[in-house]
Amino acid sequence: MIEKQHITQQNYAIDKHARNKQKGHNSFVIWLTGLSGSGKSTLANELEVELFNRNINGYTLDGDNLRGGLNKDLTFSETDREENIRRVAEVSKILMNAGTIVISAFISPFEKDRSMAKEIIGSDNFIEIYVECPIDICELRDVKGLYKKARNGEISNFTGISSPFETPANPNLVIHTNRDSIKQSSDKILAYILPKLVIHE
Repeated sequence: MIEKQHITQQNYAIDKHARNKQKGHNSFVIWLTGLSGSGKSTLANELEVELFNRNINGYTLDGDNLRGGLNKDLTFSETDREENIRRVAEVSKILMNAGTIVISAFISPFEKDRSMAKEIIGSDNFIEIYVECPIDICELRDVKGLYKKARNGEISNFTGISSPFETPANPNLVIHTNRDSIKQSSDKILAYILPKLVIHE
């Protein structure tokens, strides 16, 4: 077994700034957090389409998608949920350093896990957006019936029912998907991030 002290960080000639210059825009991570059913994935998809239409490199990381692949070995215990977010943050950082705007859509209910993700990615590159929606509205949108199963005790550690959601204390932006359409919500995020895309030498 190779011990950690034998691992050396390799530095490469082409860095994040060089890739940003090549692509013509800065790269960073947009972290969407909120209850299941709040609209994170739908909003991420709309935002990625808007970026694509502007010839801006963007890519969405979604909770269900990653749990079907990279994180399929993880359960929904508190320890595994923390590891889920750690892996997501590391992948987000890699994609960001490759010059891509990363849209990470994850419930990420605990402040400590979001803070860990921010530390991994870097505070200057981390845009936390709270996708706020009342739980009764989220339940009405629940096509998979997860809230019903959670209330019936069929699913444990379900955020909002048997596990808490810790509201972000100081998010960069709060989006209210029960008030605004997905397009309106996406436009608000675009208005916030577009100035940050400009490269200043």
